[in-house]
Amino acid sequence: MSLVDIARTKHKEKTVRLGFMWALWAAILWGAWYVPGSAIWYEFPFVSMPFHTNSEYVTAAAVIAGLNAIAVLLFMFVWTGVLGKWKDYGRTIVQFKKVTKWYFAAAIFGGPMAIFGSFLAIGFIGGVFAAVAALMYPIVGSILAYKWYGEKITRRAAIGIAMIIIGGIVVFAPGILGELKDSSGSWLGYLGGLMAAIGWGIEGAIAGRALDVTDPDIGLTLRFTGEVFWWVAVIFPLFILFGDVPIVPMIAKTMTLLPITWLLLAGITFGFCYVSWYKSFPLIGVGRGQAIGDLYGIFAIIFISIFTLTPPEWNFVLGALVVIIGGFVMFTEKRDVLEVIRTVPSDKKEKEEAI
Repeated sequence: MSLVDIARTKHKEKTVRLGFMWALWAAILWGAWYVPGSAIWYEFPFVSMPFHTNSEYVTAAAVIAGLNAIAVLLFMFVWTGVLGKWKDYGRTIVQFKKVTKWYFAAAIFGGPMAIFGSFLAIGFIGGVFAAVAALMYPIVGSILAYKWYGEKITRRAAIGIAMIIIGGIVVFAPGILGELKDSSGSWLGYLGGLMAAIGWGIEGAIAGRALDVTDPDIGLTLRFTGEVFWWVAVIFPLFILFGDVPIVPMIAKTMTLLPITWLLLAGITFGFCYVSWYKSFPLIGVGRGQAIGDLYGIFAIIFISIFTLTPPEWNFVLGALVVIIGGFVMFTEKRDVLEVIRTVPSDKKEKEEAI
């Protein structure tokens, strides 16, 4: 083996190792995010709300999700400034047709769908359920990455996806069966968990397309710029015009010390979770980056259990373990397979269409 081949091999091994490292950091910080994401429901004004109707729950979840996006963007602006990439941000955001549109599209699925759905699940059922329910998102991300830009799904990856599906059934089945039997009205929480799984899966696939030609730090800042835009310019005005619950007074009452503290903690944990998540996609692929990121489920269970001194329900733990084992099945893919995870366009037309 020549010196060039040795150097190339070492570079590929380092790339894969860094990809898994970033994905693992994403999992740790993502799990930590569920603590402030759950705690804010126990602060004024949310803890004093009667929640007699589903509209109140939906409005409260929207307020928390929108303010969470603003907090994350604040830390992303600080991060961009520390890295000295403000010029890169300005140069990239004006390339709306080629780049920015993908991040604004990813923001719709990752924010108003996934994060909002996750807060719905936290509010109706609990933080542990919300964390475990979203563990199914690598299924969506892997399939879309395969369909859209030929990211390979090997037999081992397919086995891991199947285990994730089984784990998701273990999490959802007891609660859904009980809900169908009792009709307690918490179906919105289960819907929110499903929204989180689908939304984050779609977001990863969309963002993975743009990350091939974009700096991950800039791409992430654009993604949360897009989410704040959707909340402030579109969704909140719709709540004001058509909502049953006054949303502006609720936002104003949230601007006190403890809620802001939890929002800032949520912003810094979720912001740097996303930094790590996005950095892993170009290195090991969307499907594998999401699969390793699924380890956040076990970290969320640990952090929330420690913080609340309440053990999780048996099906949450069992489902999380099955999902995490499925992620490890994908993690142990042979390195030579991980090195080539995309289908290379074979003709000029495909290359021109690729981003």
